[in-house]
Formats: sequence, C-alpha cells, structure tokens
Amino acid sequence: SKANKLKEIKFNRLQKLQETDWYSNSDVTMPDYIKTWRQTLRDLPQNNTTESQYDTLLERNADGSLKNSVWTQPTE
Repeated sequence: SKANKLKEIKFNRLQKLQETDWYSNSDVTMPDYIKTWRQTLRDLPQNNTTESQYDTLLERNADGSLKNSVWTQPTE
C-alpha cells in the first residue's frame, strides 16, 4: 500500500541520517555536500507524494540494495 511504502521510505531515510549524525559532533565540521544530502533526504516525503514516486525510491538492485541515487551518501 502507499502508506506502507511511505513508511519504508521514512525508515530508510532515518537509517541514512543516523549514519551521518556523527558529523553534528561539536568538534567535526559537516561538509556542505553532506548537509545538502541530509536536507534532500529530509525533503523526500514532501517532494515525492505519488505511489509511482515511492516505487522509484524503493527500487532495488539484484543484490537488494536501494537503486535510487538519492540513497547513496555523496563523497563530495
């Protein structure tokens, strides 16, 4: 269902945000590209509202990893 897909998107988003939470330590400067990516992740629910957009976000590769590039943490 659409609600379950949104729930899965939010779960994946939370995991990705938690992976970069350490940047918010006071002695670490969060690079702009990480700030931008984190904001993009936070904006996913408001910027993707249709079931087909949810399907695109939740597409998986053969190995089970998420296919959409939005989930990939940028390196710069």
